[in-house]
Amino acid sequence: MAALTRVPSAFHLHKHDLTGTGSWVLPQLSSPSRPSSSTLSFRRRNGRWRSGTPSASMARTVLVTGAGGRTGSIVYKKLKERSDQYVARGLVRTQESKEKIGGAEDVFTGDIRDVESILPSIRGIDALIILTSAVPKMKPGYDPSQGGRPEFYFEDGAFPEQVDWIGQKNQIDAAKAVGVRQIVLVGSMGGTDLNNPLNSLGNGNILVWKRKAERYLADSGVPYTIIRAGGLQDKEGGIRELLVGKDDELLQTETRTIARADVAEVCIQALQYEEAKFKAFDLASKPEGTGTPTKDFKTLFSRITTPF
Repeated sequence: MAALTRVPSAFHLHKHDLTGTGSWVLPQLSSPSRPSSSTLSFRRRNGRWRSGTPSASMARTVLVTGAGGRTGSIVYKKLKERSDQYVARGLVRTQESKEKIGGAEDVFTGDIRDVESILPSIRGIDALIILTSAVPKMKPGYDPSQGGRPEFYFEDGAFPEQVDWIGQKNQIDAAKAVGVRQIVLVGSMGGTDLNNPLNSLGNGNILVWKRKAERYLADSGVPYTIIRAGGLQDKEGGIRELLVGKDDELLQTETRTIARADVAEVCIQALQYEEAKFKAFDLASKPEGTGTPTKDFKTLFSRITTPF
């Protein structure tokens, strides 16, 4: 494992310190499996990666972090199903999560708050899809029959600052060090409003920290796609018209939700088109049965004009 030099760490920041001055100094990690630049140029002609059935050496290696989650597991599965185009990898936090998605050798275990533990999963990748997120837990004792609202908390060490900011920053830094060609980051709508109710859950300010990581990625110099998803639903994908927007405008409409399977598909489609790079957008869908199911993702990405 490559040596890691540590300078004053972001892990020591106070929970409400927004300066983010600490950082890790990462080694330049080799990527022996990456195709030559001439091959990459050929595959990217006309703004799109080459279609058809590429050889194993041409398939891009894509790491999905948060692969044990409800959306991340869908992305990982979709990549596995497209083995002619992608060599899928997953990163999960525990062995239990690894077994939940099949326990294959291409699923790594690591803690995104610890840079060194995730380096083996990142070496040699061409693209990174970030689907990690802090998850609030409901405090015990809530009785809906008594009225009122449930209270939430984050476990020690798993606050949004540590997961959605430091953890995502670690992933971006490590991916940049190996020369990754694109990072897709899935966030959430609502980040333009500091008073959004999601920020009050467990006093975590989760959207604040997510937005901070998004800005860090946008300023990193690495080609990126930032997807701010609406309310996630466990429904079938591919049967709704998808909508893109900016600055939480979609939250002012009746179309504020999206199926996890559709978010997963957009993540993968973002790897196919130049029109998806250096862009950030909100994502939702029309209700099932209205509109036309989205199939033309190049046109969808072309509608987006905002870099952040």
